[in-house]
Amino acid sequence: MDYSTEPRGIYLMVDNKSFYATVECVVRGLDPLTTPLVVMSEAANVGQGLILSSSPAAKQLFGLHNVNRARDLPVDERLLVVPPRMNLYLAKNLAINEIFREFVADEDLLPYSIDESLLNLTHSWRLKSDNLLTVVRQLQTEIKQRLQLVVTIGVGNNPLQAKVALDIYAKHSPVGIGIITNHTAPVRLWVIPELTMVWGINTHLAQRLQRLGLHNLKQVAHADPYQLKAALGQTGARLYATAWGVDRTTLSRRPLRRDQSIGNSQVLPRDYVKPQAIKVVIAEITAQVAARLRARHKQAGGVRLQIGYAFGTVDQAGRAGFAHAQHLSALTADERKLTRVLQALFDQYWTGQPVRHVAIAVTHLSPAQGEQLDLFATKAETLALDVAQTVDQIRQRFGKTAIMKASSLTAGATFLARARQVGGHNGGQSFE
Repeated sequence: MDYSTEPRGIYLMVDNKSFYATVECVVRGLDPLTTPLVVMSEAANVGQGLILSSSPAAKQLFGLHNVNRARDLPVDERLLVVPPRMNLYLAKNLAINEIFREFVADEDLLPYSIDESLLNLTHSWRLKSDNLLTVVRQLQTEIKQRLQLVVTIGVGNNPLQAKVALDIYAKHSPVGIGIITNHTAPVRLWVIPELTMVWGINTHLAQRLQRLGLHNLKQVAHADPYQLKAALGQTGARLYATAWGVDRTTLSRRPLRRDQSIGNSQVLPRDYVKPQAIKVVIAEITAQVAARLRARHKQAGGVRLQIGYAFGTVDQAGRAGFAHAQHLSALTADERKLTRVLQALFDQYWTGQPVRHVAIAVTHLSPAQGEQLDLFATKAETLALDVAQTVDQIRQRFGKTAIMKASSLTAGATFLARARQVGGHNGGQSFE
């Protein structure tokens, strides 16, 4: 690989270590490195909550990670279990990004998630020091001193290198810094033992690569790139570039958003066994998804329903749930039409198992350029989209609960509980 023609910038991928758990420790005046604490969704519902974040001490002492549930918690008085406070975490995220803006311009900062951000220091790092490593350590120090938060940082000549350096090296380094450059990319990438450890390669994609006889990045790098592309399409070309640490992304040129689907999911507060209660939840989630669809000025040509059964439950086929999709007869953003199709899918495939998880997505999106009407539709049906858009405007102005359906007051409905949440979790009553 000739790296002389590849971009050679200075990129940092910064991760807030055990972010939610660390923030909870800090606001309690506790040391996040020595306090075993987990942030647990549905913390009051014993056995069913999901760990959202574990402090380093909780990981070390009890082996608790984000894949664990409340049933996996040890009986130990040293372990603190707290509910999430999303508003608090968002406020801390904004404060961290304000510190980032002291190092880079706005166009060189991309908040990647609530706990990760990508910085392009190519043109600004020398304003802080003549030594790049000094600048990286200064960024860590500023966040530690001003917010009492610990960050790990991946450094690379492009965003891909920075992300992999963070995930593979920085998070396991005693100083919290990992570095991959064009010069060291082959050495640093090809020793990664598992494909799924690499950003952008999930289990399904790794299995497809393994069927091609490719079990690590070194083998991918030495595969025929044309055969890779023939087998995997553009994904094959991307993986070949990843194996060599090549990424030509320009951070200031944000990619156009490509809406492939819009969806939402919910873990129910208990096992649901009554079909009508489950249908109410399906209707509520569909209404939420339809509102997002209208906000993006899109219409859907298909829907997808996924149902997950209660823990330990399987159907006659040995499955822990089911997922089915269906094309629509006409493009629409009308939640009533979407709900009818999704509830019909539920009736068709559900065979009585207790339900704990519901996920809904609208697919085959197109720009909203007018609703396709049925000649036999009633006047109320033709006005449905206008009514829905009016409801959207009322909620935007006065809040989600300003107007709602009567079904959201029935047993099993979750709309009111979710309306108080941020990002699907408790927003928190205060920042202190």
